[in-house]
Amino acid sequence: MQDEHQATTPATATDRLSTEKEQTGGEINAPDSMPSTETLLKQAELAAQEHHDAWLRAKADADNIRKRSQADIANAHKYAIENFSTELLAVKDSLEAALTAGKVTAESLKSGVELTLKQLNAAFEKFRVIEIHPIEQKFDPHRHQAINTVESDAEPNTVVQVFQKGYLLNDRVIRPAMVAVAKAKAG
Repeated sequence: MQDEHQATTPATATDRLSTEKEQTGGEINAPDSMPSTETLLKQAELAAQEHHDAWLRAKADADNIRKRSQADIANAHKYAIENFSTELLAVKDSLEAALTAGKVTAESLKSGVELTLKQLNAAFEKFRVIEIHPIEQKFDPHRHQAINTVESDAEPNTVVQVFQKGYLLNDRVIRPAMVAVAKAKAG
């Protein structure tokens, strides 16, 4: 039974090679051989060089983007008020015209100042410069600067007098309103 088992077992690798050698006339068709170590090293060096070149290009691109961004930011800071300045030129022209006018009456001067103020208000409105005029509002230290407190019938911490209007630019305080704040009457 053991002999039967050996007869049915597959041929060993050596037996297969011998059979293949006989069938092909003495030449063995070996599977693809491994590339040499030198070839593998050259391939790895080429791949490393490609990656290094790609990294250098990416680094140069990043540096160029950074420099371009810095220049754009510098220009944005430098020319940020260009449009606003252009709007104010009309106001300046009106003021200069008023000063060079020949015969000026109180009425014409007042009319000219009112028109100039309208031009200035239009420029402020266009660029979202908004007045803070907080009379009878609760004191807000983020928008108001208290100059003094006065005894008043008004609720304590209420603005009762505005000495100088404040201004917001796009909801950011550029000048707080200078105010007097109510305090309870003594007594």
